[in-house]
Amino acid sequence: DWTPAGFRPQEPADSLRAPVVSFGLLTRGPNMAIDEGLAERIREALGPARTTERKMFGGLAFMERGHMFIGISKEALMVRVGPAAYSTSLERPHAREMDFTGRPMKGYVFVDPPGFESDADLAHWVQAGLSFVASLPAK
Repeated sequence: DWTPAGFRPQEPADSLRAPVVSFGLLTRGPNMAIDEGLAERIREALGPARTTERKMFGGLAFMERGHMFIGISKEALMVRVGPAAYSTSLERPHAREMDFTGRPMKGYVFVDPPGFESDADLAHWVQAGLSFVASLPAK
């Protein structure tokens, strides 16, 4: 019986989930480096919106028509606000430049947890991201 190197089936988090299989990659499940409670809050804020989720930037990104509009990186939000809303977004409490590589990514901001503690603040950031990507052509 052949099994790939690094294969480790894991027990499900609860009886309703299927087991998560890890090959040493970042996966959604018990070993994922994101705040699953925050991911669920984002899903609730989106309501019936048809979005997809993708592992990106070492976290989880929410996509609309092929464009990332909000994501989770460790405990912070990544929000794609676009160039026009960039400066005003940085003026909001707990927002800062998104600088993965040491250089700011214009049009994207990080928001630290106190900046989306309330459902209203989280809804603001979700809507800011959705509004910007709605202006882009579908991929």
